[in-house]
Amino acid sequence: MSASRSENKKPRAEGESLTLDTDLGWAIRMVSAAFRRVATDSVADLPGGARGYLVLMALAGGSEPPSQLALAKEVSLDRTVMTYLLDDLEAHHLVTRKPDPRDRRARQVLITDTGRTRLAQVRESLGAAEARLLTDLDPTDTEQLRTLLARVAHTAQRDVFAPDDAEC
Repeated sequence: MSASRSENKKPRAEGESLTLDTDLGWAIRMVSAAFRRVATDSVADLPGGARGYLVLMALAGGSEPPSQLALAKEVSLDRTVMTYLLDDLEAHHLVTRKPDPRDRRARQVLITDTGRTRLAQVRESLGAAEARLLTDLDPTDTEQLRTLLARVAHTAQRDVFAPDDAEC
């Protein structure tokens, strides 16, 4: 982490070998596929599976209840998909919706105590799955990987939503 941002953006050297294990796309694809395999069972019983998990995580970590639209943007889901997903989560008493006191047309989404309990159970199971995937990393490497991936994810999310926001 001591290198500056501009040093991190240097192009690859011309003489660098071209192999799959140096290709970012290959690495992302392999990790994504492996994570989906190990994580699927952990979230299978949640309404919406992985999507339901992401919604519960976003709600559990926030202080101010988000609107449905803000939540959809945060977890990168289409707003119509979000509505159906929230219907399922609400039917299972994992979330609740209430009118936003600042805008009665908008609905705030809140995680319930049942939702927090279920999320904790899923997190425990998912933690074991993640540990299997990250078994070759020491704790410092694991934390650094999480930090770097979160930064890249925020960049990707910002770039995905910037064009849509500009059209409004």
